[in-house]
Amino acid sequence: MSANREIASLGEFRFECGESIPELDVAYETYGEFDGDNCVLVCHALTGSAHVAGSFREGSSDQASAWWEDIVGPGKAIDTAEYYVVCANVPGSCYGSSGPASENPETGEPYGPDFPPVTVGDWTRAQRALLDHLGVGRLHAVVGGSVGGMNALDWAARYPDDVRRVAPVAAAGRLDAQCLGLDAIARRAITTDPHWQGGEYYGGPEPDDGLALARQLGHMMYLSKASMERKFGRRSAGRDAHREAFPADPAADFFPYRDVESYLDYQARKFVDRFDANSYLYLTRAMDDYDLAAGYESDADALAAFAGEALLMSFTGDWHFTVAQSERLAEAFRATGEIAHHVVESDHGHDAFLVEPGKVGPPLADFLEDGLAGKSITDTEEDAEDHGDFAPVHASLFPR
Repeated sequence: MSANREIASLGEFRFECGESIPELDVAYETYGEFDGDNCVLVCHALTGSAHVAGSFREGSSDQASAWWEDIVGPGKAIDTAEYYVVCANVPGSCYGSSGPASENPETGEPYGPDFPPVTVGDWTRAQRALLDHLGVGRLHAVVGGSVGGMNALDWAARYPDDVRRVAPVAAAGRLDAQCLGLDAIARRAITTDPHWQGGEYYGGPEPDDGLALARQLGHMMYLSKASMERKFGRRSAGRDAHREAFPADPAADFFPYRDVESYLDYQARKFVDRFDANSYLYLTRAMDDYDLAAGYESDADALAAFAGEALLMSFTGDWHFTVAQSERLAEAFRATGEIAHHVVESDHGHDAFLVEPGKVGPPLADFLEDGLAGKSITDTEEDAEDHGDFAPVHASLFPR
C-alpha cells in the first residue's frame, strides 16, 4: 500500500496565542477512497509524522518507517479498504507542516523562535481546515495515541458535532506533575546547549547534544521498568562497543558500557538526524499545556456536547499515562454519554500502543465497525476488581 502525500496551503492562520502566519502549510497523507462518510482521522504522537502507514517515498524528510503500519492498512484494524484515512502532521513540527524550521515568507529565513506558540487546539483547528480543504465534513472517527489521543479528545470537545466516534489510546486529559517535570528537564537540555543560540541556530551548528539528551529522557519515559529489565538488564554492550553519542568521562574505560547506554545513544543519534530542536520545544510545550477542562468546570463539562461514542484504551505498564488517568477520563465521558474503557494487560510501558498491535487492533477494529457493541471491547467497570480500582501504575524509573 502506498500513501498519497501532499502539502495543503491553507492561507492565513491565527493561533490561539493571538499571533498569525500568512500561510499555513499542512503535510498530510491519505489512504483509501472517500465515500462521503467514511473518513477516519489519525492523530500522531509527539515526534511522529503524517507517515502512519504505507511505503516510504525516497527523498522525503518524514520518518522512514511508518509509525502504525500494523494498525493502518488493507484488512487491518483501521482498514483502508473500508475507510478513507487521513493523517496530518501538526503545526510546529518539522515534517512538512509549518513550524520553526519553515521559511517565513516575509523574511525568506526560517521562523525560528518567531514562529507563534502552538497548542493542541491549534492542531485540531488546522486539521479541521485541512478536512474542509479535502471536502470532508463529519468524521466517522478520530483516533490518536499519546498526545495524539489528547488531540482526539480536543476534537470531541471542540467539534462535538463533527465526530461520530473518538478513540484516545494511551492518553489522558492532562499531564501529571512528574511528566511535566521530566519534559521541563528535556527542554533545559536543549536550551542550555551552547549551539541553541536562543533558537537562532539555523545555518550554523545545531544543538544536537541537547536534543539527544532530551530524546534519551523521552525514551526513559516511554519504557516500563519491567520492559527495560527484560530488554537490557545490567548487560554490557561488549568490549568493542563505542560510546557514539557523547564523549566518555575519564573513568569510563574502567567500567562497562552497558546495553541500556548503547540503546539510548543509538536512539539519540538517529533522532537528531531527523528532528528539529525548536520543534521539540514547541511540541512538548503544547502537550504540557493541554488541559481538557480548560475553560470548563470539569472534564465532563468539556465533553457534555459530544453525543457520539468513545473508546479509551490504556495499558497497565504505562506510567506516562496511567490506567487511573484513563479511568478518570472515562468517568467524565460516562457523565453524559457512551463510553468503554478497554484496559490492556501489558508491561511494555507507554510504547505498548505502538509495539503491541495484536492487543490494540481487535478492540479498535470492532469499535470503528460496530461502535461500543464491538465484541472485543470491554469497559473498566466490569474489570475494576481485577485492576485494583484503577490505582495508578507507578513502575517508576526514579527510586524514591
